[in-house]
Amino acid sequence: MEAVEGSEGSRGSSSPMKLLFVEMGVGYDQHGQDITVAAMRACKDAISSNSIPAFRRGSIPGVSFGQMKLQIKLGVPHSLQKSLDMEKVKSVFPYGEILNVEVVDGGLICSSGVLVEEMGDKNDDCYIVNAAVYVGY
Repeated sequence: MEAVEGSEGSRGSSSPMKLLFVEMGVGYDQHGQDITVAAMRACKDAISSNSIPAFRRGSIPGVSFGQMKLQIKLGVPHSLQKSLDMEKVKSVFPYGEILNVEVVDGGLICSSGVLVEEMGDKNDDCYIVNAAVYVGY
């Protein structure tokens, strides 16, 4: 999912999008071994420290708030990709049309160092997901 500056679209998108910026985040699930939780946290991390007043204030001539488009790319360990609940991941985004979500091999499975049954742990695995959120119109 590469976007070329000044292009009318980006590879891998279902609709043309003019790219404005890319937000990046990392999410973890240390207890419970739920890759969807890690992916949702990665997306929240990517968007949580940004404000996008340009869409609401008309700073981009001819572009309204309703025209915001998103493309999401997630790095998820290959063995866990099939258990990812994409609808839950998409629910993290409060607005913007999600054009596509691409899941690629990435992320990490490592030890959290402890198994805590009271927190739902099946083992001591920690799941890590990386997210890139492409924002445009």
